[in-house]
Amino acid sequence: MAATKKSTKAVTQKPETGRRKSSVARVRLVAGNGKITINGRDIEQYFGLGTLKQIVRQPLELTNSLDKYDVFVNVYGGGLSGQAGAIRHGIARHIVALDENQKAVLKTAGLLTRDPRMKERKKYGLHKARKAVQFNKR
Repeated sequence: MAATKKSTKAVTQKPETGRRKSSVARVRLVAGNGKITINGRDIEQYFGLGTLKQIVRQPLELTNSLDKYDVFVNVYGGGLSGQAGAIRHGIARHIVALDENQKAVLKTAGLLTRDPRMKERKKYGLHKARKAVQFNKR
């Protein structure tokens, strides 16, 4: 039997999960030159706003590893802002899994904490979660 040929890209570990609002991101870091791919598209195509790109790159910039890893992300749920926050959370968790020395830097920046803020549920008798009908005195 012939030996099966393995891929030349070495996957470091299992994917880490990042969450924000209702978005879930599965993030893999592979040794590379800093390319970020989200759902099969480049980060420049996926996020139009520069602030969202900055949010995604924040953990890599803090740990000076922007050019060390290629980032592969599969993200679903929520909007673009929630997805960017979920990707940031996943990247930060994966960096800590690869190098435990970076944990202090990311923790002080607050990137390892999952943002617990969720959408408030709609209550009956109201238009939205808190918006009510205008009060009429007479």
